[in-house]
Amino acid sequence: MRDIDLNGKTILVTGSPGFIGANLVIRLLKEMTGGTVVSLDNMNDYYDPALKEWRLKRIEEAAAESPVRHVFVKGSIADPVLVEKLFGEWHFDLAVNLAAQAGVRYSIDHPDVYIESNLIGFYNILEACRHHPVEHLIYASSSSVYGGNKKVPFSTEDPVDHPVSLYAATKKSNELLAHAYAKLYNIPSTGLRFFTVYGPAGRPDMFYFSATEKLAAGKKIQIFNYGDMRRDFTFIDDIVEGVYRVMRGAPEKKNGEDGLPVPPYAVYNIGGGQPENLLDYVRTLQEELVRAGVLPADYDFEGHRELVGMQPGDVPVTYADSEALERDFGFRPKIDIRTGLRAFAEWYAGYRGRKGAAEKAP
Repeated sequence: MRDIDLNGKTILVTGSPGFIGANLVIRLLKEMTGGTVVSLDNMNDYYDPALKEWRLKRIEEAAAESPVRHVFVKGSIADPVLVEKLFGEWHFDLAVNLAAQAGVRYSIDHPDVYIESNLIGFYNILEACRHHPVEHLIYASSSSVYGGNKKVPFSTEDPVDHPVSLYAATKKSNELLAHAYAKLYNIPSTGLRFFTVYGPAGRPDMFYFSATEKLAAGKKIQIFNYGDMRRDFTFIDDIVEGVYRVMRGAPEKKNGEDGLPVPPYAVYNIGGGQPENLLDYVRTLQEELVRAGVLPADYDFEGHRELVGMQPGDVPVTYADSEALERDFGFRPKIDIRTGLRAFAEWYAGYRGRKGAAEKAP
């Protein structure tokens, strides 16, 4: 593994101001002592663009106090002309590809956007790295690639050849494409399999966020598989810490006995390794929403939840084996759900207040 000093480097982060992307950019702006961060996002309306605008404003605030230059570009990684132009102009030292069409259930009815963003878009990034070599390409994969694997915890050594959603299939395809490009063009690349990321200013389509919105509106929430589900929930700060460390450790370039490159390629899980029962997670969320004043203390939770069957494309358990991440980077996610959901509930209470005031303004 080759150590990379990020200071003074020019770094591309796609998918900013998405959830993980925005938090990563802010971390880079705070940690680096110089250099440039170019962030790219198409600001689509998969969920409320106002939340992306809110995150972008947080990035701009961090940039105003940072010695690092930040440039935001509105555009899509599925646009090959734009991607080539950016790489040709900036000569990136590192590229972090977090741009993707997310969501397992959405992929069932909207397959075209997953092909466009997750396959064509990632191919454009790989081609750009081929023609404008980078020190390290880091990209988002997903715990979804494990599909219905029965063996737990999930290890990166496990076979992942049976995806149960198109989203998972596109993420596994990213790993295969990255491996091929690493082999053919000696591009150091690392894929990161994220496990159920949550936290303040997260994605509104994620269960904890959508459930909060429904409960606050007096609507019922559905708990799938009758609550018999376990998730390796990973708080956003742990995810960003993992990405930040991995960025600085690129797979080493070397040749094999045939004189050709041994692929400088790696894949890691980033998950807490402590799967939580969904009903326990919901109970903790409810308690923290009451504590933050989002819901009244006498809220009738039993009357606002419904246990239903499993959804297509979903799996009953996710469970990360993060030993490789700890071995190579000295880090394992550790923030518990009580701490994480408290941070989310407190953020949501403030965000809802600001949002409501904005909507009432003339």
